[in-house]
Amino acid sequence: MITYIDGPEARITPNDGIFVDVEFYHTKQKLTGLEPHRLFPRSGGNRYVALLDGDGNQVAVIRNADNLLPESRETLLAAMEEYYMIPRITRFIKMTEKFKIWMWTAQTDKGEITFEIRNHIASVKPLYDGRVLIKDANDNRYEIPDYRQLDKKSQKMLLPKL
Repeated sequence: MITYIDGPEARITPNDGIFVDVEFYHTKQKLTGLEPHRLFPRSGGNRYVALLDGDGNQVAVIRNADNLLPESRETLLAAMEEYYMIPRITRFIKMTEKFKIWMWTAQTDKGEITFEIRNHIASVKPLYDGRVLIKDANDNRYEIPDYRQLDKKSQKMLLPKL
């Protein structure tokens, strides 16, 4: 049975890294070691966050994290920030192509990285607001917040792929 959390009826505390514990005030029930996942990762924001147990079963859904008590909201958002950490590309340093495999070296907000893309049509997704999502050959994800803000050299490397 899935429990829905609408606001301050539960207290969320940190467990370890991406995991949280939830205690319900009215029943005194405590669930531990839950992993928060956005049900709509790209568009949902802080709405509809599933809490999964150690077996991957959905045990609770937070309808809107903004309605939680401030400490609980901070704990939940910190756990999700850790889970959904996506490096943001700030510029491209180098790009090469060999046998239709693209090798890119980029500067991100987490440092310099080199990754390969095997199918640029499926792996480079431009969005309506100027964001670009990139998934490399190892399923790592990267984001360009607004490709129009990249330097000219980086735009030139990226634009033929969009």
